[in-house]
Amino acid sequence: MGDDLPGSAVVRLAAIRDVPLSVDEVMSAVAHPEAGGTAIFVGTVRDHDGGRDVTGLGYTAHASAEAQLAAVTERVAQAHGALAAAATHRVGELAVGDLAVVVAVAAAHRAEALTACRALIDELKSTVPIWKHQVFRDGSDEWVGSP
Repeated sequence: MGDDLPGSAVVRLAAIRDVPLSVDEVMSAVAHPEAGGTAIFVGTVRDHDGGRDVTGLGYTAHASAEAQLAAVTERVAQAHGALAAAATHRVGELAVGDLAVVVAVAAAHRAEALTACRALIDELKSTVPIWKHQVFRDGSDEWVGSP
């Protein structure tokens, strides 16, 4: 899906993928000679949620999700004076330990990079239409974040 975004010098990568994500790719995307700090967040599939054992999960995204991911990344990067930002999110079936999301922000100083990175993952999770379907060891399941 979408990788380098024309027209945005700040957003270097915004993609929703059905293949394993790469931390190295995201870190390379935000490399910037003026950056004094780069912050990264890597979200992984954990083996539990709310006291229940998780055996796996799937992510589904709306057709507009990638464009919204790019817009959120741009908005957050601009609001925090970032030099470069990148975000990738996985869709499809994932196993415990798989990478679900990788975001990174480079800024002149560490405080700005850390603040922007946290804002980016929080905004992504609350606004980009990506839904999680968790499957539990007891055979039950639930949708998280669905409309």
